[in-house]
Amino acid sequence: MINELNAARDEALVAIAASNDMEALESLERDVLGKAGPFVAAKKRIGELAPEDRKDAGQAINATRTEVEDAIEARRGTLGASARAAQYANERLDLTEVSTAASVGHAHVVTQTWEELEDIFVGMGFHVAEGPHVETDWHNFDALNIPKGHPARDGFDTLYVNHGEPGSTLLRTHTSPVQIRTMLDQEPPIYIIAPGRVFRRDTADATHMPVFHQIEGLVVDKDISLADLAGTINAFVGTYFGEEVESRLRPNYFPFTEPSAEFDIRRADGSWLEMGGCGMVHPNVLRAGGIDPEEWSGFAFGFGIDRLALMKHGVSDLRELFANDTRFLSQF
Repeated sequence: MINELNAARDEALVAIAASNDMEALESLERDVLGKAGPFVAAKKRIGELAPEDRKDAGQAINATRTEVEDAIEARRGTLGASARAAQYANERLDLTEVSTAASVGHAHVVTQTWEELEDIFVGMGFHVAEGPHVETDWHNFDALNIPKGHPARDGFDTLYVNHGEPGSTLLRTHTSPVQIRTMLDQEPPIYIIAPGRVFRRDTADATHMPVFHQIEGLVVDKDISLADLAGTINAFVGTYFGEEVESRLRPNYFPFTEPSAEFDIRRADGSWLEMGGCGMVHPNVLRAGGIDPEEWSGFAFGFGIDRLALMKHGVSDLRELFANDTRFLSQF
């Protein structure tokens, strides 16, 4: 019997070592250790032995069975570890750090242009002033000599908000209200620029956006003349575009300046490009700001920051600046 048990044990150990998956191992365990297995059969035969041999036979059966059970448990642990390793490999996430340096963001091209313009004018002696985006119709229109019934005050051009009396509050259509607020809050002399976001009821296209950016300039001092305005514009153009770029003033009309002008720059091909509006501050605007036009005079100018960004970088469509395509924005 002992020889049969040893042979059964050795055969089982070989089969256990050869098991490649849990299903095969469990099947082998049932065959070897189950009711039809050699160890159960050997126990049934103990009663056939002489009484003095039964103890040794029982111990031999238990010892060989334990060897097989231990081998099965060991193999089960090995197969389980392999299965877990395969699962981990299949579900593994690659958390390896990028070996190359991650890209670093930078200021938007409009912000870059905005900051460059501030630097230029601050270098010329101007101070930066700010005002609210939501304005009263008095600051945005009346104080700037824009009368009731003017097309600019129509709901087709201006975005009014539900605050106060109907038509009394709006999203500012230009940065000019900052001029009024500055004159009301500050005694002359005044040298300010007012960059900021403005809003109009425009359909987005290559040259228009409903939200865009302007920069406004205001000077109020003794004996300010149109020559001072022309010299300031010329100095700005030379600094921003280069000394070789020429500028000019053309007569025009704006309610808040008198006389008024458009200022242009000459492009490389010899043609002229309109940049913005300017002029001597209208006496009515000075009075609205609490300043005596008999004692003080001044000039104002304004132009689009977005347009300057387009011109400097040779971009043809304004919408490209705000589409947030990083492939485009990363160029600047």
